[in-house]
Amino acid sequence: MNSSKKIIEKLNKKAATKQEVYRVCRTFFDLLKEVVGEITIDLSKDVSSVDKHVEIKYVDKGEFEIELKFSGDTLIFHMHTNTFLFDKNHHIWNSNYVKENKYRAYCGVINVYNFLSDSFKYNRVNDLGFMIGRIFINKEKHFFTEGNGRMSFLFNNFQNDILNKEVLKNIVNELMLYAMDDELISPPLKEVQVVSLHQINQMSQNMKLKTSKKLGYKFNDE
Repeated sequence: MNSSKKIIEKLNKKAATKQEVYRVCRTFFDLLKEVVGEITIDLSKDVSSVDKHVEIKYVDKGEFEIELKFSGDTLIFHMHTNTFLFDKNHHIWNSNYVKENKYRAYCGVINVYNFLSDSFKYNRVNDLGFMIGRIFINKEKHFFTEGNGRMSFLFNNFQNDILNKEVLKNIVNELMLYAMDDELISPPLKEVQVVSLHQINQMSQNMKLKTSKKLGYKFNDE
């Protein structure tokens, strides 16, 4: 097979698959916006009657980003515009579903990050957020998740799990529960004893000392 034919074959198969994955992932991200908006409305009704100061807020940040604020936590949902494969040791390659058709392994991804709401409120640009989950979706709407807590095992049947609106709602609920259960821990004294004069001068203006829930997370596959 000459080079031109190889290029045409790859365009017809690989490039077309990637484009289809993007379209499917984009459709689900738009649906995710709808889901997050509905969750915000439903929860606000129940929570505001108990404490009007507990705010639940949804912000559409553009084509590929969603912000969900609930009390002290904020979740950022971000859809990557590229399509991904997985390293050879990833569990996805053990699936008969993928062995039957390798192009089923191409996935779009929605990453979910957890920040402290005060990081945005006070513009604390040094604060850290952490990825707590990600959703992988292929062209046939099969999906699986990776992440912390129950996200690491609730949705990991790539061969049989099909994404839909109700599943997206369950995923968002799990992410919110994990974020709320992950408490802000005071760092060891030795880690915060040394402070520069610049930090102190800036602290009263916009609270620049770094704040985060934990030093880092690891996914099961790392």
